[in-house]
Amino acid sequence: MSQRLVTVSKFLSKYLRHEPQALGLVLEPGGWVLIDDLLAGAAEQSFPISRDELMRVVAESDKQRFAIDEAGLRIRANQGHSTAVELQLPDVAPPPQLYHGTVAKFLDSIWASGLQKMNRHDVHLSPDLATATKVGERRGKPIILLVDTAQMAADGFTFRRSENGVWLTEHVPPRYLRLAETS
Repeated sequence: MSQRLVTVSKFLSKYLRHEPQALGLVLEPGGWVLIDDLLAGAAEQSFPISRDELMRVVAESDKQRFAIDEAGLRIRANQGHSTAVELQLPDVAPPPQLYHGTVAKFLDSIWASGLQKMNRHDVHLSPDLATATKVGERRGKPIILLVDTAQMAADGFTFRRSENGVWLTEHVPPRYLRLAETS
């Protein structure tokens, strides 16, 4: 992806996940906003985005952070919001295990209180070791945790899956975590 499209992607993340009101946007149920309103708001912030650039960011992003609705009229961030939004994702049964990428400086806190959603709506879990490794690498040398989602589900925890395959849950207590073997 070109540097311009990376910049557009970061702009979209900021305003669709964290500060929609700064562009005059109100997130509809599901986190949706009209594309025309987003483009107008971006232009008003002296950051014009063409519809073609927007569509390329959605299509070409390796992390698939954004989705366009079936009518092609609305866009949303798939997850990662710190602003109030109900993504309207149904509860689904998770696979027996999922992964979480982190770094060593967070381990003491994780072992003490588990994975916390912090300033986001949910804890984000990865479906495979490779994805969790990429997530952990963003902050340094990755450490991958294996999450016993089969036991969590049996114990009544709920899970949702975003359109881009990220698994979401409210909290992962430490008893469901162990270091993943990453040979």
